Amino acid sequence: MHPQTVPDAVFHTRVRNEALGGPNPFEWKTLSSDEVFSGKRVVVFAVPGAFTPACSDSHLPGYERLHDDFTAEGIDTVVCLAVNDAFIMYQWKLSRHIEKTVMLPDGNGEFTRKMGMLVERTEQGMGLRSWRYSMLVNDRHIERLFVEPGFKDNPPGVPVDVSSAETMLDYLKTR
Repeated sequence: MHPQTVPDAVFHTRVRNEALGGPNPFEWKTLSSDEVFSGKRVVVFAVPGAFTPACSDSHLPGYERLHDDFTAEGIDTVVCLAVNDAFIMYQWKLSRHIEKTVMLPDGNGEFTRKMGMLVERTEQGMGLRSWRYSMLVNDRHIERLFVEPGFKDNPPGVPVDVSSAETMLDYLKTR
């Protein structure tokens, strides 16, 4: 069973601070669920892992490509969430030239676990990861949740079908 509102969680992010200087001018910043979701309309898509093929080749690029369309439909923020740390999420963002989508690290899997979306990917050596899904969140209330079928531990793979950017955008345009 999935919650009707996004759960309370802490996200450990890194933010640029030019005063630090040097090649790595970043410092830790924690964000709460309230800071991410309260008072906002947010589209979230969760992926099994940064740099993985389906996530990198279709899921993330689709949401980045359609970002302006989401904004036109009244979305304040488009968020990519993964059970990866802030360093990995940042490097993935750079490698895919992501400029508009917010990369939200759930490195401890806290949010994902509380969403009921944490699965084992141990047969692929990936540990615990998020199931693939997307959701529309309005001021912490989950208005719509699109979960890829076949939810289970150690799937051979998880397609990008019902959680795609196109599916979410179609939903927003027809509601």
